[in-house]
Amino acid sequence: MGARPGAILCVLSLFLVTQASLAQGPGAVLANTRLPERRLARLRHGINLSEWFSQFPGARSYTKEQFETAVTAQDLALIHAMGFDHVRLCVNPQPLFRPLQADQINSDYLAYLDTALRMILDQGLAVEIDIQAEDNFKMQLASDDGFVEQFVDFWRGLARHYSALDPERVFFEILNEPELHDPYRWYGIEAKVATAIRENAPQHTVIVTGAHWSDDDDLVFLEPLRDPNLIYAFHFYEPHIFTHQGATWSVNYWHFLKGVPYPSGPEAAQKAAALVPDPVHRLDVVRYGMSHWDAARIDADVAQVVEWAGKWNVPVICNEFGVYRKNADPRDRAAWIADVRTTLEKYGLGWAMWDYSGGFGVVTKQNGRSVPDEVTVRALGRTMPSAQP
Repeated sequence: MGARPGAILCVLSLFLVTQASLAQGPGAVLANTRLPERRLARLRHGINLSEWFSQFPGARSYTKEQFETAVTAQDLALIHAMGFDHVRLCVNPQPLFRPLQADQINSDYLAYLDTALRMILDQGLAVEIDIQAEDNFKMQLASDDGFVEQFVDFWRGLARHYSALDPERVFFEILNEPELHDPYRWYGIEAKVATAIRENAPQHTVIVTGAHWSDDDDLVFLEPLRDPNLIYAFHFYEPHIFTHQGATWSVNYWHFLKGVPYPSGPEAAQKAAALVPDPVHRLDVVRYGMSHWDAARIDADVAQVVEWAGKWNVPVICNEFGVYRKNADPRDRAAWIADVRTTLEKYGLGWAMWDYSGGFGVVTKQNGRSVPDEVTVRALGRTMPSAQP
């Protein structure tokens, strides 16, 4: 069958957007980097706030109780007391979304989000408003051109609503981990959304990322957009065999992993590999043990992002990294976190760890209270508060 006219026009428009953004070549993408560079100082040491407006565990859902109790003013005061300067507020767009009227955002839900943002700003923290969509939402973006138009409309409405908030402390992140296997399609989508945000919130900095999982290799594929008021973000969880041991999402065999060591070594990895029943994945763990994952290996990966940023003269942050607590040795987990954090700081990159109180958390919940984990706090170079706020 021949291609539909609408599909042809969509592909053509994505191509034209891409070509326009590349017209000036490397190093000329940002004519003036002062605005985002100045604001980068607000995003040096951050923490992700999951399980508040997205990713609810268990039976929790989008209710008044959830919004008012999952993260409180006391939690935000604790975050500030530990020495974090910003939070990445993860927001599921589905409850806000009106199909075919996406710019008309659900006012009841939006009121809770407004309250959360006031609480964050009142603590002196900066905030990344991160659209943390679920997989089905992203799948529609990957295949449905009409849904892309609605997503652009959604951001028009959201940016307009928050355009009066302080642009020095409020940042707009288009989409967390897009999961689009076609990086060219994602480039076109991201360019259209960035333009819509800029038209409705001309002073605010927009955070953009590469396709798929926002990994470092996704970012270095990306050709920067022409907008001078952007920050480029990547996530770092390498190697996943270590950082996601015991996880029950994404790759199936991760749930068998336990005691995978860091730094990696053959003997300890052999013990962890013995727990994996499938020989192919057992070999993956053995190979991890032989791959010399340590601070130098992490540095080599991050250095590629730094080189890419220097080539294009663009600012970069790492706004997710962390280790799932469940089956990781606490000392090895802390060593990996410290190595990633110090590497990022060596290159002058701001960061936000994943996450505050979830499965990767810097605090644990004990009798309804948020208790900082000293080992993790120290690994992040932050300060244990003398008294919990």
